[in-house]
Amino acid sequence: MSARAPQRNPRAGFFVTGTDTGVGKTRAAAALVRALARHGISVAAMKPVAAGAAVSVEGLRNDDALELMHAANTHAPYADVNPYCLAAPVSPHLAAADAGVCIDIGVIVSRFAALAARADCVVVEGAGGWLAPIGFDETMADVAQALALPVVLVVGLRLGCLNHALLTAGAIKASGLPLAAWIANAIDPHFERAAENVATLERLLAMKPLALIAHGAPGEAEIKSESAAALLTSSRAR
Repeated sequence: MSARAPQRNPRAGFFVTGTDTGVGKTRAAAALVRALARHGISVAAMKPVAAGAAVSVEGLRNDDALELMHAANTHAPYADVNPYCLAAPVSPHLAAADAGVCIDIGVIVSRFAALAARADCVVVEGAGGWLAPIGFDETMADVAQALALPVVLVVGLRLGCLNHALLTAGAIKASGLPLAAWIANAIDPHFERAAENVATLERLLAMKPLALIAHGAPGEAEIKSESAAALLTSSRAR
């Protein structure tokens, strides 16, 4: 893993990561995009690396990237939203190897800049967890550091989430990036004592969750627009 010191980014935005894969990052990221948009902020969305895509008439397309594009109120080309769209639904570094692709973080930064020029805020969703490999010695954490954005952590509420959340929060802090917020997503309907787990994380992370997404809630998950706007304002002031 490379050592990359984060540089202050003049543009506003967030990097959304998760305690693991399958914890609802896309649902949470799309909800954050919609909340900011409802507040009158122009928002673009980005999925720099996506592993798992279907062939369309326009080429490979990833469902998560398309969902984020649908949530945004700023139009952008698919190639900017999802510069690395990989067919195999496996770890990004394996999917890239299968496709004969080398993921270049410089390309991701360039496409982010194109999105940032179109919008007041860019919400970027990572792939997998914080340290998901994207190449021989680089991970999604390296992408986050290169973009230098505050981080929003999505915690999948299930057994083990306390350990996963605290380990990830510690790694984010060690990277030099701020943990701006966390979102609790109830992914396991049989998870016992979920409320106590949320309360424990609230105490140990020293912040209330930005949102609590209920399991199986119909339609799109929502985050209060006032909360999202306040988070953006506080992040800009850092």
